[in-house]
Amino acid sequence: MEVATLGGGCFWCLDAVFRDLRGVARVHSGYAGGHVANPTYEQVCGKRTGHAEVVQVTFDPKEISYADLLRVFFTIHDPTTKDRQGNDVGPQYRSVILFHSPEQRATAESVMAEIREAGIWGAPLVTEVVPFDRYWPGEAEHQDYFSRTPWSGYCQVVIAPKVAKFRKLYADRLKRPAA
Repeated sequence: MEVATLGGGCFWCLDAVFRDLRGVARVHSGYAGGHVANPTYEQVCGKRTGHAEVVQVTFDPKEISYADLLRVFFTIHDPTTKDRQGNDVGPQYRSVILFHSPEQRATAESVMAEIREAGIWGAPLVTEVVPFDRYWPGEAEHQDYFSRTPWSGYCQVVIAPKVAKFRKLYADRLKRPAA
């Protein structure tokens, strides 16, 4: 198994998508890239810890490659907006890949070049590619948020459309058939 650490806006959105992806064994929401030990959600939202909301994705590289995880990642968030995803604004929502090895770094740079060359986004990518340092687990209420609270306004308005887009684009990669 390998681990990918990715930030692309609210961790609830990434969590919901990656949980459905075949080859993914575990998804955990938390914080990385900052300078405060054991940050809380409130501290991170206060924009002074330096952390991004991230997910740690444990995956089987025999079933899905790191490059394919990144291709999904670049589909489900806007990597062209600095410190912002939709109405979520602040450095905690930045687009970031925290690589765990030189191979992951090289793959991230290669996939980003592929995305740029394909002209998928109409603006330059602002995704940071930085070395992984430390991961701080998010609070229990942030884990698997979409499945636990699908009725909430944020889930219906923000997360559900991203999940639907992912399921349509990657139907052949789902753990279970899309509903």
